[in-house]
Amino acid sequence: MRLVILGGPGAGKGTQAEGISQHLGIPSISTGEVLRNAIAYRTNLGEKARPYVEKGELVPDDIMIQFIRQRLLEPDVSDGWLLDGYPRTAFQAEELDFLLEDLGQQLNWAIYLNVPEDVLASRTIHRSRSDDKPLIIRRRIELFYQRTIPILEYYSPRDRLLDINGNQPPEKVQQDIFSQLRSSGNSSADPT
Repeated sequence: MRLVILGGPGAGKGTQAEGISQHLGIPSISTGEVLRNAIAYRTNLGEKARPYVEKGELVPDDIMIQFIRQRLLEPDVSDGWLLDGYPRTAFQAEELDFLLEDLGQQLNWAIYLNVPEDVLASRTIHRSRSDDKPLIIRRRIELFYQRTIPILEYYSPRDRLLDINGNQPPEKVQQDIFSQLRSSGNSSADPT
């Protein structure tokens, strides 16, 4: 199974990605973690991404797709994966499809955790990561609505979007995800 999980900052993507990953036995790939590690280890790509991450801006598409390509070529993801934090724009969603076609893979589902804006802000403020400053939080939420919401318009007509109410207890969100995955089956996507 190949999945992406979508939602604004504070939507619970990391929590749900971990549960889905364990349940399905596939690696969860947090692009935020991949970026932070690349920056910490001062890799070439990490150095290119650093100025954007430090300002709370989206890393340019040409750099991000290089990160994704590198990660999807690693052996632990050969039987499936869940991407958390990518794609963040409709263009990136299309680029991901091109990359997957090149790798002989196909995305099964995009899982959207639908959470109201005020709840996203409240949840994010209560997290303790060093880069979660109020101005950066507001900027991330603003970018989410400007650039990420069109992804829904990309995946929906392709019958690859699962819209989940993310404004409920995490256990209920997870139940809804598994329920929709079961009822949707693999009818619109070949898992290979």
